[in-house]
Amino acid sequence: MDEAVGDLKQALPCVAEAPAVHVEVLQRGGSTAKKEDIKLSVRKLLNRHNIVFGDYTWTEFDEPFLTRNVQSVSIVDTELKAKDPQPIDLSACAVTLHIFQLNEDGPSSENLEEETENIIAANHWVLPAAEFHGLWDSLVYDVEVKSHLLDYVTTTLLFSDKNVDSNLITWNRVVLLHGPPGTGKTSLCKALAQKLTIRLSSRYRYGQLIEINSHSLFSKWFSESGKLVTRMFQKIQDLIDDKEALVFVLIDEVESLTAARSACRAGAEPSDAIRVVNALLTQIDQIKRHSNVVILTTSNITEKIDAAFVDRADIKQYIGPPSAAAIFKIYLSCVEELMKCQIIYPRQQLLTLRELEMIGFIENNVSKLSLLLSEISRKSEGLSGRVLRKLPFLAHALYIQAPTVTIEGFLQALSLAVDKQFEEKKKLSPCI
Repeated sequence: MDEAVGDLKQALPCVAEAPAVHVEVLQRGGSTAKKEDIKLSVRKLLNRHNIVFGDYTWTEFDEPFLTRNVQSVSIVDTELKAKDPQPIDLSACAVTLHIFQLNEDGPSSENLEEETENIIAANHWVLPAAEFHGLWDSLVYDVEVKSHLLDYVTTTLLFSDKNVDSNLITWNRVVLLHGPPGTGKTSLCKALAQKLTIRLSSRYRYGQLIEINSHSLFSKWFSESGKLVTRMFQKIQDLIDDKEALVFVLIDEVESLTAARSACRAGAEPSDAIRVVNALLTQIDQIKRHSNVVILTTSNITEKIDAAFVDRADIKQYIGPPSAAAIFKIYLSCVEELMKCQIIYPRQQLLTLRELEMIGFIENNVSKLSLLLSEISRKSEGLSGRVLRKLPFLAHALYIQAPTVTIEGFLQALSLAVDKQFEEKKKLSPCI
């Protein structure tokens, strides 16, 4: 137990004098090197680079051992809480290494056999999964959503380890992310599961992510859906019983499972919905007793969620459309990727939003392109994150159609793509 608490303290944000820095080390798939040997080599690498400026990733190494066994070394999440990011002196920090290998297998299906059909009740991933690699970094939010979620889960583990009496202080291991469609709620749940599996790799050997197919659990026969929910959670219980696994249960669009019982009593919904809600709440109450499980839920329509379920959610986090500042970060990452792939060529340096603020947004030869990107970001407000990630592709497809383009040409095309998106949205609005 003491060793487990020690691992957890390393994963928790540091409240002592030395700030905590997390370094994620992606071990190559075919590598059989011992983690301790990799840690020694990575620490030597970090000792040669004491000062870093925020997140940083190495993919090329001078040392042959690292080249053979490690795909990347990344200093991560340095800006999650930093209001004013400063250079980081690694020699003065509590550096924690997280060594992991990606599972290349895709999702498997969890099936429930009914009398005349086979119901695909859930998708199942073993984490960390190659499919979710990089997803956490791609999600940009204005408030400290990511750090709050990480802190929440590590606190649930700490309270369990310390045997806090749950009759006196309660927590249910349930997170509810709500907001309009396209804001990245489901992606954030999957990214959080991946991140925590890596962050707590010294404690749990691997992660399990079960994404429940809410709609499939409604049977065509009354009274059967409640039984299906119970059977699904019996399968989940089998995964939880493996204490070497950190288990995440993802219920997307949870309102479809927890349709308000008040509507049922009014006769607006079939009585089957009441059984489903009761079965779901009962199962949540049973599995919350286990320290290695987290229930992640999303909803587009929170007013339709059963009040008893909302009460069980420890965190109810609103995820809204990104602000102009968040949009700028999204676009900047897209432009960097296209420059890396040499679709935008030649490569040119763009300033971050913070760098633009430091020079007072004054236009000169260095800041001109970044200010243009900032202007495009401001006029993109109101678009969802899902749409924003598509726009660089649409800009190229609709207005460039050439193997390479200058950054000036690309930004012009991106601006046109934004205008077109709002035009289409306006034309579609009467139909929605």
